[in-house]
Amino acid sequence: MLHNIILVIHVLVAVSLIALVLLQQGKGADAGAAFGSGASSTVFGSRGSASFLSRTTGILAGIFFLTSLTLAYISNQHAAPTSVIDRLAPQSVAPVMPVVPATPQKPTSDVPAAD
Repeated sequence: MLHNIILVIHVLVAVSLIALVLLQQGKGADAGAAFGSGASSTVFGSRGSASFLSRTTGILAGIFFLTSLTLAYISNQHAAPTSVIDRLAPQSVAPVMPVVPATPQKPTSDVPAAD
């Protein structure tokens, strides 16, 4: 139950983080505003969107790392420690029959066998 809740939070944070990164402007976007391409800092206040979006992106990145580590820890606690060979080996093994040496056969020809 806890695993599913953290997984949903993890996916929502990941989608939000992608959206915030795509909303942010590049470093050269401020130079275009000086030449009349529009007011780039009117939506998020006079300081612009850089501090708000950067801070929110940092917080979401921290939450993403925290949920990633938590999911890894929970998954490791619920999994039985097995190796790859243990998972591939059959669970039930047939009993091994002892090998009985064959009785030597008399050669059918008079030509000696090459060793």
